[in-house]
Amino acid sequence: MKTLKGPGLFLSQFIGDMPPFNTLKNLARWASGLGFRALQIPCNHPAIFDVEKAASSQSYCDEVTALLARYGLVISELSTHLEGQLLAVHPAYELAFRDFAPAALRDDPAARQLWAAEKLQQAAAASEKLGLKSHATFSGALAWPYFYPWPPRKEALIDTAFNELAARWKPILDCFDRHGVDVCYELHPSEDLHDGVTFDRFLAAVDHHPRCNILFDPSHMLLQQMDYLTFIDLYHPRIKAFHVKDAEFTPSGRSGVYGGYQPWSERPGRFRSPGDGQIDFKGIFSRLAQYGYDGWAVLEWECCLKDAESGAREGAQFISEHIIPVSARAFDDFAATGSEDNSIRTMLGLDVEPKND
Repeated sequence: MKTLKGPGLFLSQFIGDMPPFNTLKNLARWASGLGFRALQIPCNHPAIFDVEKAASSQSYCDEVTALLARYGLVISELSTHLEGQLLAVHPAYELAFRDFAPAALRDDPAARQLWAAEKLQQAAAASEKLGLKSHATFSGALAWPYFYPWPPRKEALIDTAFNELAARWKPILDCFDRHGVDVCYELHPSEDLHDGVTFDRFLAAVDHHPRCNILFDPSHMLLQQMDYLTFIDLYHPRIKAFHVKDAEFTPSGRSGVYGGYQPWSERPGRFRSPGDGQIDFKGIFSRLAQYGYDGWAVLEWECCLKDAESGAREGAQFISEHIIPVSARAFDDFAATGSEDNSIRTMLGLDVEPKND
């Protein structure tokens, strides 16, 4: 068993134009002051972190590492959630996702896909230079508009979508493999990889690639009414990243899992700050400790009610309180006895001589 590392903070929800959220230095000082020990850094804000420069410059990576070290911080993972999303976009979502790409590419889906693949490969090279072992991303989606089986669909539709998704990701997974970094897909509704079944389907399509792994976020599983604790039992060898995000699900006579197109605050399923929702984090941290997860516990703050800065401050403490310092010895070692072969056989009654009458 190994002790989880934490608390870490995913920066995406906090980057902004005003201090302390406008530079990496300011963000580092602020996060450190709240008690965080690591930052998960998105790659879509060059003013915060320039992934293209990091991919080719060890000195730039060393400068970033030294800057964070001054505040007692390291990088947990880099993130390409938006770039991963752009690797596979169904036409129904063209206008919704086009602004994730540079302005010159927004009306050219093929060029946008190539740009996303290039950014992912840059993230692989940058991760190696930074000494990172895991990377956080989305899978993108071609099949998602057909998640509900009405109108009746041909299975070939889903097979084709997953085969195409695998074909786009396979060279990227190979690139990450060359750099010694795991790709961790956040299983998320609106992505083709959104639960265990879809992950298994994709994993088979990429020939069980060793770099195809999971970013475990229980909030998305609760909102799908999945058993997220048993998920850890089933998939722990592939869980290489972890988002600490809470959620609650309160169905009514008017709305359920699909949410009725309502805003987050009115949906039956909604995200909450850690400790304010229904996620069994004691069970999660216990299982991850049991299975030897040695990565970071990273706060991804999203809440439909609470202020973000309050959520960050409380989240750092919440994670710290849930990390289990694993023991180096069994609790009953004090009563341990020897294990000589002869005594073991005697204990089992295997060396008892028969009595002669």
